Amino acid sequence: MSRQAPQIRDAVPEDAAELLDLWSSSVRSGVATMRAQEDAERALAGLAADPDQRLLVAEADGGIVAAMKLSRGQISPLVLESVMHTSFLLVRPKYRRHGYGHALLDAALSWAEEKDINDVTVITDGNRETNRFFARLGLATVGTLRHSSVVGLRKKLASERRHHGGNRHLVEVLAQRRSMRRRQTSV
Repeated sequence: MSRQAPQIRDAVPEDAAELLDLWSSSVRSGVATMRAQEDAERALAGLAADPDQRLLVAEADGGIVAAMKLSRGQISPLVLESVMHTSFLLVRPKYRRHGYGHALLDAALSWAEEKDINDVTVITDGNRETNRFFARLGLATVGTLRHSSVVGLRKKLASERRHHGGNRHLVEVLAQRRSMRRRQTSV
């Protein structure tokens, strides 16, 4: 495969089918349904209308071969300074190690500079290759992102409450017994 300069641009609603294909080929999720395409088109239209978000795509050989989402936001609820959050960096396996990730990140940094943003965060999908890519570029791990469904987390939380609720009572009883023993021995 010959190397050509990556063409970077903003995604548009008409890119929905190609982006769903990119996601399914990279994430192995098989999401290409009619409903998914309609949702993707609406999501892309929303991104295009939001000045604080972008979905960049890299094109080669007549199609989209990589993508990365950008958004401007706060690093924490108590800090007003904006940071650029990047996520969902995906590159088709055939096009990895050909500069598409670098080109997307370079375009993202240009956008950050335009917005007077000094810091960048990256959310990865846990893919070892992606994590190594960002580590080689000097990005440090500052947290862990975990995921669950609302229903699944609600069940687990209820289970934990029942489990720890029973233990809490036992801990209180033992603490009261220790306290009574101390009082008896001090008298």
